[in-house]
Amino acid sequence: MADLLDGIRQNNFIILGRAGIDFFTDAGIRLEDAGRMTVDLGGSSANIGAGICKLGGKAALVTRTSDDSIGSYCINRLRHYGVGTAHVTKVGGEFRNSLAVYESVVEGHRNVIYRNGAADFQMDESDVEAVEYERFGALITAGTVFAAEPSRSATFRAFELARAAGLPIIFDVDYRPYSWPSPEVAANVLSRAAAGCDMIVGNDEEFGFVAGDYDKGLDKARSLSETSADIVVYKMGHEGAITFAGRKEIRTGIYPVDALKPTGAGDSFMAGLMTSLADGHDLRSAILRGSACASITVSRPGCAPALPDVPTLEAFLADHPGPTEG
Repeated sequence: MADLLDGIRQNNFIILGRAGIDFFTDAGIRLEDAGRMTVDLGGSSANIGAGICKLGGKAALVTRTSDDSIGSYCINRLRHYGVGTAHVTKVGGEFRNSLAVYESVVEGHRNVIYRNGAADFQMDESDVEAVEYERFGALITAGTVFAAEPSRSATFRAFELARAAGLPIIFDVDYRPYSWPSPEVAANVLSRAAAGCDMIVGNDEEFGFVAGDYDKGLDKARSLSETSADIVVYKMGHEGAITFAGRKEIRTGIYPVDALKPTGAGDSFMAGLMTSLADGHDLRSAILRGSACASITVSRPGCAPALPDVPTLEAFLADHPGPTEG
């Protein structure tokens, strides 16, 4: 675990995965009633990078964007949030950036995602081989990169290169069924990916899926912590999280808020967890700070713009009565 934490404490992350574009309604407005929508950066990996930068860390993204105005927009928004784009390349033809359209409501929330001919799946081994891994402290990836080729092989190649450079690997399972050819392929590939990582973060449904049975998800998370990963975070929504580390189990609650929408919580949690560990917080405190970031994000419109910065997080922690019992 020492190597994992040493890498995270450099607070300088190389992240694999997509940058997309989000359209979202004003607070409380359903899509059919919207007279306008706001546009901003989206995509799990891009959001994690933006969240890390907003909380004082450094992050760079490895991905591909479409060679059009939407791709240019995504690159400019990454730069706006401070995310490094030296390894974001454009791909032409009919490949397009992912697009998400969602409502800023909780009850009956609808999130429509367009992923046909996704540009980020065109990331190949040349993209990951161009990275100087020694410049970074840790590698983070979201599970979507494994859903199609050549992105899948490129990511496993990045794992090899990161390992050779001494970087720990942090894996956000982030299972999105619509991106995969079949559940069987997804379970096999995600299990292989998880076995090669130092830290794994996922929710109860994702671990259940990887285990092949929802009721066995907790046992799967525990098993991974005992056989390969140093830290495994098993998230349970409003019930908090169980974190397995060093043969110990840490149970933590959440910070209840009036949620505006459910999107962005996982990305914000990861950003808060990474930067809090980097800033010297112990594991329990870092998990709670990640949970606070998630609560802040779901209480505001959008994903990237809703991610907290340091003053927002500290003010929330000072004013909030505290987390629920884990």
